[in-house]
Amino acid sequence: MIKITNLNKSYGGVEVIKDITTTIERGEIITIIGTSGTGKSTFLRCLNLLEQPTSGVIEFDGKNLTDKKTNINEIRKRMGMVFQNFNLFAHMSVMENLCVGQMKLLGLTREQARENALNLLSMVGLAEKADAYPDELSGGQKQRVAIARCLSMKPDIMLFDEPTSALDPTMVGEVTTVIKRLAQNGMTMAIVTHEMEFAKNVSTRVIYMDEGSIYEQGTPKQIFEEPKREKTRAFIRKIKKFRYEPSSEHFDFIALNNSLLNFCSANALTKSDSNKAGLVTEELTVNLIEKRDFESLEFSFPDNQKEFEISVSYGGEQRDVTKREGIETDIIKGIVKETKYNFDTTNKLILKWGS
Repeated sequence: MIKITNLNKSYGGVEVIKDITTTIERGEIITIIGTSGTGKSTFLRCLNLLEQPTSGVIEFDGKNLTDKKTNINEIRKRMGMVFQNFNLFAHMSVMENLCVGQMKLLGLTREQARENALNLLSMVGLAEKADAYPDELSGGQKQRVAIARCLSMKPDIMLFDEPTSALDPTMVGEVTTVIKRLAQNGMTMAIVTHEMEFAKNVSTRVIYMDEGSIYEQGTPKQIFEEPKREKTRAFIRKIKKFRYEPSSEHFDFIALNNSLLNFCSANALTKSDSNKAGLVTEELTVNLIEKRDFESLEFSFPDNQKEFEISVSYGGEQRDVTKREGIETDIIKGIVKETKYNFDTTNKLILKWGS
């Protein structure tokens, strides 16, 4: 379907995309992962020329998109794109957002467009919001409307540029559920995402990008469980470990807790497991360890998500804070099944529990 050959993109002499050659076959679900700043979104936007490549060739069903003779607007009708920030028309109702493109670009009557729109809104679970306006919707609902609007143009492929990055963690599942449904229905998709568990479950192929290039690609099992190259292995290890180091004794616990919950959501932990991690973290860093002594906290888990570990380091005199009497330690003991403590210039406490 899409063939990319020697694709390059530079901004002011800085290479953002470097000599990418790959294909996206009909029916494939490609997820593109990697650290921030590695060119993932730029690569995706080059596929429909929202970013003009510096050099290279992009072919869509045999048509060269980089040829100036190609009518790119006609090609874009067949390539739906969903952005991070929804891009809905604020002055139009949900129904109008879905109908305007069908009428103007596909030549459908208002009745035909409305019928298609209602079917698509039902598919994404928002038929009752047809007459609502975007500012009346949650972030997850807005993104589902944006997906429905793209589908209303009957695209051959859907491009998703981090579709859940602007959402509250509680809303991420609304959007990934819709995308999974599209995958089950055979839609060809290329998805830039930081939701690793989602990428693992939905992809037919995963592309790991580093420094503007495809560093490694393969099946989800290969990339997430058996990566061959060192940078990929380091990235996979890192995404299963949350680490926090306060910048001062006046650290913001709310920000710490929110970051931890975002991490749990991104890795598709259950609500119960997320809550346990949050409770243990709160009791340790708010009630048991003096803020002036708190040095670091790590939360990690293996692939099977059946065992969890929180490791904290703190200064001050030698002491195991879980030996204190009180409701705080009772809460921790109700969750944690194994505790290890040692002291070597600083206090180190490791807490483990199972799902």
